[in-house]
Order: sequence, then C-alpha cells, then structure tokens
Amino acid sequence: MNASVYRTAVLIAGLLIGLTILPHFLKYHQQDFLIFLTINILVVVSYRLVTLTGEWSLIHAVMMGVGAYTSALLSKNFDISFWITLPLAGVAAGTMAALLSYPLFRMTQFYFLIGSFATGEAIRLCWIQFIKPFGGTGGISAIPSPELLDIDFLEPIPYFYLVLIIVTICVFLLYRIEKSRIGLTLHAVHWKGVLAESVGVNTWNYRALAFIVGSLFVGIAGALKVHYIGTVAPKQFDIGFMVFILIWVIVGGYRTFYGAMLGAVVLSVLDEFLREVNQLRPAIYGITLIFFILYLSGGLERLPQKIGSIFRMRKQGNT
Repeated sequence: MNASVYRTAVLIAGLLIGLTILPHFLKYHQQDFLIFLTINILVVVSYRLVTLTGEWSLIHAVMMGVGAYTSALLSKNFDISFWITLPLAGVAAGTMAALLSYPLFRMTQFYFLIGSFATGEAIRLCWIQFIKPFGGTGGISAIPSPELLDIDFLEPIPYFYLVLIIVTICVFLLYRIEKSRIGLTLHAVHWKGVLAESVGVNTWNYRALAFIVGSLFVGIAGALKVHYIGTVAPKQFDIGFMVFILIWVIVGGYRTFYGAMLGAVVLSVLDEFLREVNQLRPAIYGITLIFFILYLSGGLERLPQKIGSIFRMRKQGNT
C-alpha cells in the first residue's frame, strides 16, 4: 500500500469514526439533519455517475421517488420487510431508467435535459392523479420503520447508524465502478465520444448504463428517506429538489469523486443557517451559483488549487 492510499484510508476511517460519535453530541433536530445529509450524499454521488458521460438530467429526483414509492407500497400494502423492499426500491428505479433509456438517449445535451424533465413530470403527475395506489397529492403515510431485533429505528441515532452503513456501502460501490474499466469508459464517452466510437465503444449503451446504475442507487436513497419520515408525497421529488441536487454538484465540483459530496455538505449546513431568513434562501442560492459559475467554475474541489496558485503568483511577484 503506497503512502497516498494509506493516507486516504486513514482519513476515511477517521471520518467514519467521527460520524459514529457525532450524533451523541447533537440535539434531536440536528440528528435529523445528519440523517438527511447522509442520504443526500448518496443522492449527489449517484447523480454524478450519470454526469460522467456528459449528460445532465432533470429526472434524478423523480427516480428517487420511484424507489421511495416502491418501498412504501410494498412495505405498507403487502407487509414486506424493509430489508427486502430496500433493494427492490433500487431495482424498481433502475428498471424504470432502463425503460426510459431508449426514448431519452435518442436526445443529447439540451434536448436530453428537457426530455428528462418532461418525463419526470409525467411520472410525478401519475402519482398525483392516481389516488389508488399512490395517494394523490397527499401521498402515502404511516410507512413502517425497519425492524431488527429490539432496535427502535424511530429514534434518530439508531436510524442514523443504519443509514451510515448502507450509504457507506453504496458510495464505496459507486467509487469502485468509477475506478473500474467501466468508469474509465464513461469518462471517455464524455470527453472523447467520437474517438471512443471509432475503437468500438457503444456510447449509447454506456450512457444508458450510467443512467440505470445511478437511478438504482438513488432509488435506495429514496427508500431510506421515506422509512424514516414515515410519509411519501410527490412534492418531495419536484423540480425544486432537483435544482438543489444540481447546485450541490455544481458548487462542489464534479471532476473528482469527493466534489459532489463536498457541495452537498457545505450547502446543506449553509441551508440550516438560512432557515432563519427563509424568504432570502432562493436569492442566496442563486447568488452562490452565479458566483461559482463565474469565479470558481471547478467548484469547491478546485479551491485548494486556486489558493495555491494565488500564493505561487504572489511569491513569484515578490522575488
């Protein structure tokens, strides 16, 4: 094991240990926030996988809803255990993505963006219009919490540990996918699409694969969320939440694996402070997004490099 890998492993281990201890020093509402933040990390990392091919969709939040509704319906109406509905939520979202791949990936770039938005809204309208089984605008309530031994998962600390374990496993799998041959091919499809096709890479298949795998993992995130709050409704997965996901990824940066996670953490913490000035939140988010697009287009992940270059320029100027 080289020094870089060893330092990374120690950093990750320290972070996980810190997260394990942290909830015991937080208030109840802060523990809730930590649960949702951990789930949102899986949301942005899974979305980043989709963006590796250069396609930015507006349907990712709805795919999270597909997983959430699947798990809610199966657990409430058929009394199926959470431990079974959780993977089935991912399978349902991945299957939906597979069915939508053919029409959506006949479009690219801006047209794909608009097409994905329209498709997502069509799915959301189905949840609103069909009171049975989706519950209409009110959604589904009284979703049972997970059961394991005598652990009370209605309490935030046990549920946080559950979420932390599942999200850590999912994020690790997504990391391994990106570092595999498949991940390298996804990067090639984005940056050298014509060249990749010239050597026999089916770019359509790889775009669809990224979309399906990303949807599978965000479906799991949806199930984790609704089994904690106990309700699911179409409003939870509207375009407003999708815009938040986009801002998290853009502000954090999407060229490195940790960039999107950084954006989700920093902006989620900022959002907690902005609750005191709720009316100004959209304006502050808009200003933040414009600032990063104009002055820090690489996102927070590029900030150390920017600071380093400024210091080097000043040092050269003084000599």
